[in-house]
Amino acid sequence: MTIETQIREPYQTQVVADRIRQAVAAVLQQQGAQGDVTVLITDDDEVAALNQRYRGHDGPTDVLSFPATSGNEYFVLPPDTDPYLGDIVIAFPFTARQAAAHDNSLAAELDLLVVHGTLHLLGYDHDTATGKAEMWALQDQIVGSLHDEG
Repeated sequence: MTIETQIREPYQTQVVADRIRQAVAAVLQQQGAQGDVTVLITDDDEVAALNQRYRGHDGPTDVLSFPATSGNEYFVLPPDTDPYLGDIVIAFPFTARQAAAHDNSLAAELDLLVVHGTLHLLGYDHDTATGKAEMWALQDQIVGSLHDEG
C-alpha cells in the first residue's frame, strides 16, 4: 500500500505528511481495504477549479475525492499489486478557516477531511440520510481512534 502526500509549498511547514498518511491508513485498516491513495494539500483556487470542472460547483470546498474506479472490466492488475483507490484534494486555506469557525485545531480538521475523503474513495456517500448517518458514524469512530493514539 502506498499513500502519497503532495503538499504545495506554502503549506509544507503547517501540514505533517505522516499524520495524513496515518489517517488514510486508519480508514483502510478499519474497512479491511487495500490500495494506493494520493492526498494533495493545495490552495483554494486549485480546489475551486476542480470543483467547477468535475462537480459544476462554483468556489472552493474543503475536500474533494476522486475514486479511481474505471468501470473497465478488461483492465487487470498484475498479481500482488494493490489497486489504485484514487485521489483526495484538500484546500488548505478553506480548511484553516473552517477549523477556526468550528473552534477545532487545524490538525484535527485535516484528520477529519482525510478520513472523510478516504471513505468517499471506498464508496461511502452522504447523499441520503441513511448514508450520511453511516458515514458520519464511521468518521467519528476513526477520527476518535486517531486522537486516542496521540
